[in-house]
Amino acid sequence: MKNKKYFVLFSIALLLVVISLSMILSNQICLEEKTQSGEFEDSNVIVLGFSQMGDESSWRTTHTKSVIQAAQQSGIQLIFKNAQQKQENQINAIRSFIASKVDVIAFTPIVEDGWDDVLLEAKQANIPVILSDRRIETKIPSLYAAFVGTDIELEGRLAGEFLIRKYGKKPTKIIEIAGTESSTSAKQRAKGIRQAIAGYPNFEIVFSKSGDFLRSKGAEVTREGIQLYPDADVILCHNDSMALGAVEAIEEKGLNPGKDICVVSFDGEKDAIQALKEGKLNCVVECSPLLGEAIMECASALATSEPYRPIVYQPTRVFSEYDNISEIQSWEDE
Repeated sequence: MKNKKYFVLFSIALLLVVISLSMILSNQICLEEKTQSGEFEDSNVIVLGFSQMGDESSWRTTHTKSVIQAAQQSGIQLIFKNAQQKQENQINAIRSFIASKVDVIAFTPIVEDGWDDVLLEAKQANIPVILSDRRIETKIPSLYAAFVGTDIELEGRLAGEFLIRKYGKKPTKIIEIAGTESSTSAKQRAKGIRQAIAGYPNFEIVFSKSGDFLRSKGAEVTREGIQLYPDADVILCHNDSMALGAVEAIEEKGLNPGKDICVVSFDGEKDAIQALKEGKLNCVVECSPLLGEAIMECASALATSEPYRPIVYQPTRVFSEYDNISEIQSWEDE
C-alpha cells in the first residue's frame, strides 16, 4: 500500500513536469512565430534577441539560465537562439533578430573574428548590440555598445600568480590545455598567464594545445602532453571541463592529480570545487556565468536611451589549496 502511494505521487510529479515542459515548448514556438513576422505581445515591452553560442559546459548552461531568469524577472521579452557551437548559426540568428526589429541584440561570440558585416547591418537598423562573456576583433568598435562579462585577462594573471606563489623560482614545466582557438577566453587567459610569469624565467610552457573547452578533448590533449613531457609539473586548463578531463587522464597514468602534478583551472563549477576539496585540483580561478541581471540592466538602458556602462565586469575570486577549502562554494550553490 505504501509503495502504491509513492508510485501515485511519483506519477503526478512526472505528469506536472511533462505539462511544464510542454508549456515552455509551446511558448517558444509561439514566440518564434511572432518574431518571424515581426510581431510582439506588447509594443511597450523591450524585446531582446539573445544568441547563445552553445551548451558545451555547465558554465554555459548556467549562463543561459541566468539570462532567461533575468529576462523574466525584469519584464523584458526574450528571443533566445542556441547556435550549437557554429558561428554561421549565430550570424543567422542575429539577422533574424534584425528582421524581427528587436530593441536590443546580445550574443556570446564563439570566435573573435568575422562579425563586422552582420553587426554593421544591426547598426544600420539602429539596434544596439551587447557582447556577453566574450569579446570580438573589429576595426569598427562602434559596432557594439557594451560588454558584460568578466576580466578574462585578469583571470589568467591570477592563475599565474598562484603558480608563482607555489613554485617561486623553482624550475617549472607547464602543459597548457587551451580553449577554442580564436576565442576571447582562450586568447586572453593565455595572455594573462604569460604576463604573470614573464619575469620568472624558471617557468616554461613546454606544450600548448586547444582542448576546445570540452572534457573529452581535455583528457585527450592531457594524454598527449604528459606522453611528450612526463616530467611536467603543471597542467593548466582554460576551463573546468577540460581540467576534469585532465584529472581522468592523469589518473589513467597511475599518478595523483593535485599531488604528483599540479592542476589549475578556470570557471568555478561545482564539480571543479569538489575536485579542489578532494585535492585533485590545486587552484580554480572563478569566472562567474551569472551575467543575466547585468545584461538586462544594460539592454533596458540602451532601449530607452538612458545612461549605461559600456563595460561591466563581474567580480573574480581565486580558490586554492592555500584557502580554507571547506568554506568554498561554487556559484552553482550560491
